[in-house]
Amino acid sequence: MLATFLGWAIAPAIFEASPHFPWEFYSVLALGFVAAVTLGSVAWYNSKRPAGWEDKERPKVIPKIDQD
Repeated sequence: MLATFLGWAIAPAIFEASPHFPWEFYSVLALGFVAAVTLGSVAWYNSKRPAGWEDKERPKVIPKIDQD
C-alpha cells in the first residue's frame, strides 16, 4: 500500500520533468530582437545621415530626438 502511494505521488513529478519546448526562452529572445531592431532604427534615423541619405525625409513613425 505504501509503495502504491509513493508511486502515485512521484508520477506527476516525472511527467512535469519531461522535455518540452522552451516557450519562455524563445519569447524573451524574440522580444529582445524586436526591441533591438526598433531602438537601432530610431538611433540610425536620428544620427548623421550616411552618404547619399542627407536629403531624405525622416519617416513619420520615428520620433525626433534633440541632441542637447
